[in-house]
Amino acid sequence: MSQPQTNAALHVVVGSKNPVKVNAAKNAISMLYPDHQITCEGMHAPSGVAEQPMTSEETRIGAINRVNHCQANAKADFYVAMEGGVDRFEYGPATFAYIVIANHERESIGRGAIMPIPESVYQALAAGEELGPLMDTLFNTKNVKQKGGAIGLLTNGNATREGNYTHAMVLAMAPFLHPDLYPVNPK
Repeated sequence: MSQPQTNAALHVVVGSKNPVKVNAAKNAISMLYPDHQITCEGMHAPSGVAEQPMTSEETRIGAINRVNHCQANAKADFYVAMEGGVDRFEYGPATFAYIVIANHERESIGRGAIMPIPESVYQALAAGEELGPLMDTLFNTKNVKQKGGAIGLLTNGNATREGNYTHAMVLAMAPFLHPDLYPVNPK
């Protein structure tokens, strides 16, 4: 009788210790590599931007900075960062997240779904508040950013921050799943 083959292992480092982000990364990688044993760990990785990024550009830069920090300080198969932010678009204020994934050969940048936020919330953010604590105050919750997030609260639980991050990460993984279609551009 032959021995069962052991699954290949993949190690993922996430640029945050927030369980929502770590779980989203593990869920996405597990979906895409079902025959692999996945280990996923969070590490503190500074974004180098404001606690509450207020533009799309600042949010993207924060995610890139987190991935770069992970690459410089850990050994892994994939490095992942998810940075939530807000911006005022021509159709109104909204929240979203940038996802950055890298390995030793390539980097991919994606973005999660955009969710409209109330003007009053945007004004409070522009005045220096952070979305998670602000939502906790508005909805009488505690530490919602490590749970369903503003997305969960504003959709009555029909969508979650983790779900948005997972979906965005799956999409951002396309260059890793089909590297022949995505030539690596030198930095």
